[in-house]
Amino acid sequence: MAELVRWNPFREMARLREEMDRLTSALFSETMPEITFARSVWAPAVNIAETDDNYIITAELPGISKDDIKVTYENGVLTIQGEKKQEKEEKGKTWHRVEAVYGAFERSFRLPSLIQADKISAEYKDGVLTLTLPKAEEAKPKQITIKVS
Repeated sequence: MAELVRWNPFREMARLREEMDRLTSALFSETMPEITFARSVWAPAVNIAETDDNYIITAELPGISKDDIKVTYENGVLTIQGEKKQEKEEKGKTWHRVEAVYGAFERSFRLPSLIQADKISAEYKDGVLTLTLPKAEEAKPKQITIKVS
């Protein structure tokens, strides 16, 4: 005959937390770029997408000159740095509210090591920086043909 065990809601919550930790660690494994933040005054919004051939990163950088943006790729880490400069004070103008954020920023993303670094391209249009990072051939999915015998 089976023994009755007292239900412990805390044990169930701990089990649920362990399961959620396992799922999130699997979700954010090496199949997706790891996102890291550097200390900065502000951080631009960034989207990361993946196609069969590329990773595509878009960063919203309104009001920033192309010359004030620096993109580097080193040891599997892509870094976007820049600075949004504050407007100069104009004589005869009184500011009643300033909500725009100014200052330096830095965003870094750990990418899979299988990127063709020499073929990374960058385009800046209408305040949006678009980076295209081609995958190396080894990183692309391969279809395996099944033989019928």
